[in-house]
Order: sequence, then structure tokens, then C-alpha cells
Amino acid sequence: MKPECETKCKLLRVAMQLIWESSYGSVSVDDICKKAGVQKGSFYYFFPSKSDLTAAAIEADWQAKRVFFDQVFSPQTPPLERIERFCQGAYENQKAKFEECGKVCGCPMITLGAELSTQDETIRRKTVEIMDRYVRYLESAVRDAATEGAIHTDDPHATAQQLFAFFQGLLLQAKVRNDLAPLRGMKAGVQLLLQIQPEPVPT
Repeated sequence: MKPECETKCKLLRVAMQLIWESSYGSVSVDDICKKAGVQKGSFYYFFPSKSDLTAAAIEADWQAKRVFFDQVFSPQTPPLERIERFCQGAYENQKAKFEECGKVCGCPMITLGAELSTQDETIRRKTVEIMDRYVRYLESAVRDAATEGAIHTDDPHATAQQLFAFFQGLLLQAKVRNDLAPLRGMKAGVQLLLQIQPEPVPT
């Protein structure tokens, strides 16, 4: 990787890490540069502002996760299993972050969107864009499940939006409580939303 690309990638990675573990308002350009080991002049060479860096960091974070989503939501996987794997991946991601920094950090994208939607239009638009991508993945699984007769829905898009809202609600609860426990109810909540009868527990 060329030095310029390495510096830019480091800024993106560090910005997302610091903001995810804390908040946009509490992290300064100086904090990001110090943690990344990058001169402030280099920061402004790549990004006009902290807002532009953050929007780019949200996009870079999504691109890094696309491999996971493409695997989880592969058409070769049964549709309800895709959603279950998505739930498990979300839990494992939060668990790993908790073990790393001692905090449940929730979803960085939604946290940023909630913090800045009335203050920063660039970040608000980027957050909405990423939210829509999540919903599209979920919608593909919901539509396929309905086609197979595994669930019933007249509107796969609306159902996917409901699932996404449910996931994010649990992530927010876990973050506020600093407790992973709410995330363990993802699968049962999905079954309830999709009106799927849970498998009987062997006696």
C-alpha cells in the first residue's frame, strides 16, 4: 500500500474506532491525529473537515463489512438462516468489542446518525444511505422466505424495515445498559416479528 493510502486508511480506521467507543462530539481532530500518528496537516490534505472524514469512515466501515454481508445473505443459504446468521454476527461483533474496551458500543452508524441528524446533513445523508443498504439485504431474505412459503408478508420491504428497527432497538438498549443480555433475544424476537413458531425444546 502506498504511504498516502496507508495514512488515509489509518485516519479512517482510527476515526471510526474513537467515535464508536465514545462519541462524535467528544473526539477532536487532534485526538484522531494523535491516535493515528498522523500530522494535522496530513489530515487536512485528505479531508476538509471532521465531518467529511466521518462520512468517509462510515462508508469505509460498510465496505469492510460487505464481505460478511455477502456471505451471510448468499442466495445459496436458506433465507431464514441468513437472518439468523445476521443476528449471530451482530451479537458476536458486540461481544468482541465489549471484550476489547469494556463497553457495549452499539451500532456506530446509528449512534452517529442519532447524535448528528439535526446538526450535520453530510453525516445524516450517509447514515440513511447505509441504513437502506442494510434493509436491502434483509429484504432479499424476507422476500425469498415468503416465496418459499416459510413466512407470510404482503410487503417484504416493510417487513425488512421492521426487522432492522428491531435489531437497532436491541443494540441501543444493550449500549445504554452496557449489557449484552438484550442481544441474546434477537432470534426469539425475529421469530415473533415474522410469526414463526419456535422449534420445540427436546424433553
